[in-house]
Amino acid sequence: MTDTIFALSSGAPPAAIAVVRISGPRADAALIALAGRLPEPRRATLAALRRDGELLDRALVLRFPGPGSATGEDLIELHLHGGRAVVAAVQAALGALPGLRAAQPGEFTRRAFENGRIDLAESEGLADLLQAETESQRRAAMALAGGALSRQVETWRIALLALAARVEASLDFSDEADVAPDDFRAAFAGMADRIEAWLGRPSAERLRDGVRVAVAGPPNIGKSSLINALSKRDVAITSAIAGTTRDLIEAPVAIGGTPFVLIDTAGLRTSEDEIEAIGVARARDAVARADIVLWLGAPAESPADAIRIHAKCDLSQPPPGVDLAISSLTGEGLDRLADLLVERAATLLPVEGEVALHARHRAALADAAAWLREGEVAADPLISAESLRQALRALDRVTGRAGVEDMLDALFGRFCIGK
Repeated sequence: MTDTIFALSSGAPPAAIAVVRISGPRADAALIALAGRLPEPRRATLAALRRDGELLDRALVLRFPGPGSATGEDLIELHLHGGRAVVAAVQAALGALPGLRAAQPGEFTRRAFENGRIDLAESEGLADLLQAETESQRRAAMALAGGALSRQVETWRIALLALAARVEASLDFSDEADVAPDDFRAAFAGMADRIEAWLGRPSAERLRDGVRVAVAGPPNIGKSSLINALSKRDVAITSAIAGTTRDLIEAPVAIGGTPFVLIDTAGLRTSEDEIEAIGVARARDAVARADIVLWLGAPAESPADAIRIHAKCDLSQPPPGVDLAISSLTGEGLDRLADLLVERAATLLPVEGEVALHARHRAALADAAAWLREGEVAADPLISAESLRQALRALDRVTGRAGVEDMLDALFGRFCIGK
């Protein structure tokens, strides 16, 4: 029999309200043991919770019989007064009941997945939502958790099943043709085109980790000061001494609701100092891998597509060819620079509210598209039929219908206890 689990599902006490969830076959029995009765399903009821006759708390109790609950099994919510002692006493009482144990991280959501209440893609969306720190991250996570990708995959799956039925029928009732019919080829190509169009979308990793912005240029030109001004805190050491920055310094920051990682780099110059030379090499590598480069050197020496900045407009006039003049000291131009960063990032990130594909999703969809391309050019209908079966298996990996057992522990381990 499945264990019955319990956990605090709201924020850490003290708080106005603390929500303790109980899920499993002994959830109702646990409520009877504490409250002495079962309330009507889905109706908040005031109950006195007791252990060995001692009053623990007067709480609102909600009961959700399975399978029509969040986890797909009997579920109880205890809405307690949010003091530490109250929560500890109720959890201790639950832990003393037979068949109950404290939940592991993500165990409530894992049960929802295993009981068919949500699929794997929606579970990943919930994990993203728990970790979202910016508005764009929240919206993308909501789209994934709300089933937008799952619905699209199901649409593709239905179309592939219909195509598979046609291919199988051609095998059953015609053994004369040795080449897949042209309409089959067109159907294979059309499905592959639609899936590949989704593969061209921006990735969730850039949205989750932040758009990487390298601030680069010669030594002592204001790179560290600009990093501090954009991040609004002293991230990097600033000094009039050239070569102060020796290694990469990364500063995560949200600008206009968009996540960025600002990267302070060593000044680009030839150096006989072994340590500084290593820093310069790392700086060049960071510039090469950055999504956006802010170049503070001579405009003619800027990398391709860099935003060319004159960083000390309070001290000197900008030379020809700069895109923006700023002053980290006075703040002049910083708002415009922030707008430029958000504008550039908008071309690299998913459209607001659009589903952002994880690396796992992209790998599965790429496999599906590759199998469809193989079926498109196959001369033997048997190969076309097998290609369709493999494409369907690849789609099933997106939603967790098949082939995902090895990554479930890693996924649900990202959740907090009680989720």
